[in-house]
Amino acid sequence: MSKKNDLARRKRQHEFELRREEQEKQKREKKLHAKKNKMKVDGSDKKKSGGRKFQVGKKKLKTKLTALAKAKAAQAMEVDK
Repeated sequence: MSKKNDLARRKRQHEFELRREEQEKQKREKKLHAKKNKMKVDGSDKKKSGGRKFQVGKKKLKTKLTALAKAKAAQAMEVDK
């Protein structure tokens, strides 16, 4: 019998290939899992960037002025007249 056909050698080679396939399968699953986690957007773990970016089409906020702010605005308008 040749070395390639040796039963023990074939058995070891087969076990080695099975282990390698299992490791490759785990590696693919880990990559897929990481990819899925990366696609999830969770606002809690987002880092704020240093600069603010402009938002296009943002609605204007209607703010209610307090009495003090109204008085200051009125006083400023009187000075301009």
